Amino acid sequence: MTSSLDPERCYRAVASRDARFDGWFVTAVATTGIYCRPSCPARTPLPGNVSFFSTAAAAQGAGYRACRRCRPDAVPGSPEWDVRADVVARAVRLIGDGEVERSGVPGLAARLGYSERQLHRLLVGELGVGPLALARAQRAQTARLLLETTDLPVSDVAFAAGFASIRQFNDTVREVFATTPTGLRRTRATAPAGTPGRLTLRLAARAPYEAAEVLLFLGAHAVPGLEEWDGTTFSRVLDLPHGPGVVHLSPAADGGPAVTARLQLTALRDLGTAVARCRRTLDLDADPAAVDGVLGDDPALAASVAAAPGRRVPAAPDAAELAVRAVLGQQVSVAGARTLTARLLRAAGTPLPEPVGTLTHAFPWPAALVDADLTAVGLTGARRRTVHALAEALDTGAVTLDPGADRAEAGRSLLAVRGIGPWTAAVVAMRGLGDPDVWLPGDLALRRSLAALGSSDADAATRWRPWRSYAVMHLWALAAPALFTRPLATTPDRSAS
Repeated sequence: MTSSLDPERCYRAVASRDARFDGWFVTAVATTGIYCRPSCPARTPLPGNVSFFSTAAAAQGAGYRACRRCRPDAVPGSPEWDVRADVVARAVRLIGDGEVERSGVPGLAARLGYSERQLHRLLVGELGVGPLALARAQRAQTARLLLETTDLPVSDVAFAAGFASIRQFNDTVREVFATTPTGLRRTRATAPAGTPGRLTLRLAARAPYEAAEVLLFLGAHAVPGLEEWDGTTFSRVLDLPHGPGVVHLSPAADGGPAVTARLQLTALRDLGTAVARCRRTLDLDADPAAVDGVLGDDPALAASVAAAPGRRVPAAPDAAELAVRAVLGQQVSVAGARTLTARLLRAAGTPLPEPVGTLTHAFPWPAALVDADLTAVGLTGARRRTVHALAEALDTGAVTLDPGADRAEAGRSLLAVRGIGPWTAAVVAMRGLGDPDVWLPGDLALRRSLAALGSSDADAATRWRPWRSYAVMHLWALAAPALFTRPLATTPDRSAS
């Protein structure tokens, strides 16, 4: 059992089949040799027969296989890794984004500034397994998705999922799912569409989750050519390691706490990274019970939380992109920011091989912006210099904004870029790096909402820790109800930044 887990609390969650704990830990049953999510509908095992692990990888490392009834690998991820800022959490976020597949454990360790031995010791000490085992568990999940949603030959699935050999792939599937790859494929409920590189997935969230609200917010900020919003589905181009991808996101048809993702990928081996970035964009792994418990106890936000339980913080799949967009959006309206970003996209973005509907470009890489001619974008000279300086800092590594970034260091390095102030750095932390505890100093929409609630900016800056990012969303909803599906008050209609 992972040492940080309380066995009594875990067992109570299992005995009550509490779905709120799905993704927080898995339950391994000694008498069956399987591990399950806490809400598994199977008969509750006796206390003496269970162990608890914080990750599926740890349970697999102890010799347990995944339950084929409750599918413990298909639940939301633990919100702990998004909340925490230590090196273990940073490593888990990077592994989820596919860093081990791209650069191996040496590259992961170097990115975090640790030796391989130190990193392995830290992960094993807290999670019971090292980075390779965590990456292996992710590969197994990706393989299951491909087997159940595509007609790819099994050998192609193996390499697309990141396995180094067919033998390694077969052994892993047998160990994790207690069946062969072909046996796992036979369990799928419906036949896949069969279009190469295209998959339809259900991305689960912790309830309550209002997918329509999250997608509306993203859609209201959609940049023509990069993103598209049709009133129900939000689509965008993803810049993935092996080529651009396109994702179409819409509320799950069954009305449950989930989003349907239709992915079109250049390379199927980018599936795991694409899913991780979609989950981050939609804030699917948040813990709404913890957030609402704190914010709902405050009289100023109680009505808002009651009217919109489980409100999320929509993010960006790439924090570097968000940083550039935040600079473009300084002191302009949402519509103005969209226009400027669309011009930037045409000036320096990477064209898709073929347009997908109205989607035509991937967002420009920092290297492409360093010397790009931005005179036609419509920026002031000072703003152009800030974009160039930020792009150079991102390109040289002076500013690092990947999922494993040290959030405090990222903030300091952003503030060192001429033209970037506390508000812009805070927006990048909140909607780029997924920090759940960010306050936006000087935000006009927040000030107006706070004034209506009888609170001050200085008071709010510490009042709602550790969930200030979610408090920001509630206050933005008060200031700009048109950006949310659940208007909470009648206030002057000013778009939130």
